Amino acid sequence: MKLLEDRIRRDGKIKGGDVLKVDSFLNHQMDIRLFGEIGAEFKRRFADVPVSKILTIEASGIGIACIVAQYFDVPVVFAKKNKTKNIAGDAYTTQVESFTHGKTYDIMVSREFLGKGDQVLLIDDFLANGKALEGLARLVRESGAQLAGAGVVIEKGFQPGGDNLRRQGIRLESLAIVDYMDEKTGTIVFRGENP
Repeated sequence: MKLLEDRIRRDGKIKGGDVLKVDSFLNHQMDIRLFGEIGAEFKRRFADVPVSKILTIEASGIGIACIVAQYFDVPVVFAKKNKTKNIAGDAYTTQVESFTHGKTYDIMVSREFLGKGDQVLLIDDFLANGKALEGLARLVRESGAQLAGAGVVIEKGFQPGGDNLRRQGIRLESLAIVDYMDEKTGTIVFRGENP
């Protein structure tokens, strides 16, 4: 998605440890007009599969998932990272490791909002090692729902997550795949480009 790649080049910041900061438009301050284009693109890419729910993980994926859900006219469910009194014990749970935070979280989704008959599209902002999406896919399987696929705004193609998910047979659509980035020069190379 050229619009997204251009925005990453213009406003993204490369930090040590293979971190690409896009918090000025994607996951801290949100550019809703850009999110609208992202939603339309995911709708186009997943037009051939039934989707009855969008599933994401808190917190960065929620805004994007909400806009995507408008295009599919379906509800958004988000996996919580903290137990709450109103869903403790009556939820699907699994553990995920966050590349960004360097922590492992227990995530949960109430059994009330995910189950047999649901066709679930996973949506997230970033894909590095793929642990968040793997965890969400486990929750979908545990619930008896069907996994329609996974949509990611930015995939780090030089990290193993995308390849691992594709090997597992998960349909993965990434709007921008970064194959190389250099903090010193500010260079970002997307899939299909020459370095």
